[in-house]
Amino acid sequence: MDLVWICIIAGLVAAGVVAFFVRYVLKQDQGSEKIKEISAAIKEGGLAFIHREYLTLGIVVVIIAIILAVIPSLGWRLSVAFVFGALCSMGAGYAGMNMALRTNGRTCAAAQKGLNQGLRVAFRGGAVMGLTVVSIGIIGLSVLYLLWHDHPNFLFIIPAYGTGASLVALFARVGGGIFTKGADAGSDLVGKVEAGIPEDDPRNAAVIADNVGDNVGDVCGMGADLLESYVETVIATMTLTTIGVVIAPWVTQLFPGLSTEAALQAAWWLPLLVMAGGIVASIIGCFLVRVGEKVDMSALLGALRRGTLGATILTAVFGFLVIHFLGASLGLFWAMLAGLVAGALMGESTNYFTSYAFKPTQEISEASTTGAGATIIRGFANGLMSTWPPIVLIAIAIAVAYRFGSFYGVALAAVGMLSTLGVTLATDAYGPIADNAGGITTQAGLPEEVRERTDALDSLGNTTAATGKGFAIGAAALNSLGLILAFAMAVGIVTISSTTGQLEPFPEALSLLSVPVIVGILIGALMPPIFCAMTMKSVGVTTSAIIEEVRRQWREIKGLMEGTARPEYSKCVDIATRIALKQMLAPSIMTIVAPVIVGVVLGKYALAGFLIGALATGFILAITLNNAGGAWDNAKKWIESGKFGGKGSDAHKASVVGDTAGDPMKDTAGPSLNIMLKLMSVISLMLAPVLMHFGGLI
Repeated sequence: MDLVWICIIAGLVAAGVVAFFVRYVLKQDQGSEKIKEISAAIKEGGLAFIHREYLTLGIVVVIIAIILAVIPSLGWRLSVAFVFGALCSMGAGYAGMNMALRTNGRTCAAAQKGLNQGLRVAFRGGAVMGLTVVSIGIIGLSVLYLLWHDHPNFLFIIPAYGTGASLVALFARVGGGIFTKGADAGSDLVGKVEAGIPEDDPRNAAVIADNVGDNVGDVCGMGADLLESYVETVIATMTLTTIGVVIAPWVTQLFPGLSTEAALQAAWWLPLLVMAGGIVASIIGCFLVRVGEKVDMSALLGALRRGTLGATILTAVFGFLVIHFLGASLGLFWAMLAGLVAGALMGESTNYFTSYAFKPTQEISEASTTGAGATIIRGFANGLMSTWPPIVLIAIAIAVAYRFGSFYGVALAAVGMLSTLGVTLATDAYGPIADNAGGITTQAGLPEEVRERTDALDSLGNTTAATGKGFAIGAAALNSLGLILAFAMAVGIVTISSTTGQLEPFPEALSLLSVPVIVGILIGALMPPIFCAMTMKSVGVTTSAIIEEVRRQWREIKGLMEGTARPEYSKCVDIATRIALKQMLAPSIMTIVAPVIVGVVLGKYALAGFLIGALATGFILAITLNNAGGAWDNAKKWIESGKFGGKGSDAHKASVVGDTAGDPMKDTAGPSLNIMLKLMSVISLMLAPVLMHFGGLI
């Protein structure tokens, strides 16, 4: 029996639990007619945006698929795998967002009954996203394996699946991020700062667009992002295995007692079976999440931590059993465990630097008492300082994994880190649902005690969102490194010892002092800052358009500010949609084209330097932007809870400015960076048969 069928079964079990959660959420009370009306408007806007975005994206996918099909050295299978990956990513993002749009109003109604009920509904709505991603991801990989693992070009076919998923993720993340943060920043600046009205005030025409953005950016975008991370960890591991067996039989040492053919098969099965064990662990973790009725942040954090840490421990046990069953070296367990532990500790690190339960964010709130400038300085300093724990953790994980499993071990560490994605992504997708519920509570005019509960759930969501993004960034670094190593071996610019599995002496052309590599590193290091500048500028363009539209409505609609007239909410949704879809094209196309140009014009050695340079600066920049933005957001929440003057105070106004500055950092530029890094790496690997023939101009 091919053990990959176990993975398909695990994926189907996850799909069954998804159906259970969907049924549970849809059975919940939808609330009053006012809640239903607001929720329906958010749903209409979200689906309208995603339909238009997917139409644009579909054209790009078809064009690239045709190009891949006609390149002689690639073939039609790459094109099919590419389209399949794109469809899987689109399907996962759409399903998760669709459920989130149906959960927000029900969470609002559930919070009227109690905090635990509100958390349960919101979390199970988010769990649909998490478990859908792992279900589609593992089934898609298994199908490709069963179809083509015996094909001589399997080494390049499977990266095409990851490329399709990455392309969709980039467009979804960038487009959704521009939409959500343009609407959010515009709503905050024109409402809370300029007009002095509360957040989510129904007189603000941008509030529905803001709520829509939470779904298209933070649910659909994040789901597509982590689907491609999930599948590309397995792709990197399988690719390194294939290359290792072909050019250096050392891979068989990782599976003592097995023949070369049996070792290759076991090495392919191992990451998939670890992922299958992680799915079971994630399902159990999802059912461990519950909390009492006391509105306390530490209790809420403990509830979600119980689920994620429980899944982590179970995955470690399942991983050990899989490695033992396959007859693999025990060193591979330590490699996998290194990634699993690093992922859990990175989540705790992000939580420390972004939650208002801890000193760093509280200090930003305190700085707000002296003005917006102090808020910006303290928040950005916090973001920079927060980079050291993830960097150190990833470095240790790489060193441990390499020590016990060579390059295969490094890729397996990324598998370990992402194996609990089902529950980790559930905690992330929960955040936008809780945020929407808080907005609906205000717009529907529900009692203050209900808003207190939804505010607590929302504040928790801010932290879990930051934690999820930090987790995704760390996974991207490990994942990208595995893909870069696979590319370097596939094009023949590095070799490994047939006995030790260690790198042979570098060829002179790959020396860190060689001109092609230095040029590649410099160009690659430039990519993340340019990418961030383009996406953040796009948010600024959207923000300005939203502000002008809200001002226009206040001027022209009589009785709007007095609350006797209804804003034209759809106008802001349409503006954000049009601008986001237009602005997302340039940074996305740049990401696709850049590695191809570098590889063709400057050669494979420069491209290797290019990928390493982008990884180094992109990893640090992504952590900085994510954690600074998350801390600014929660510093505002800390003040709104009554500290330093509370809502409406000068400190609160300064914190709103900090939150507005951080929005495009944490929800557009930062999380999009990790997709950019993986997409450039997997494109390089997919095109290795073509790029290996280009010597370059230098």
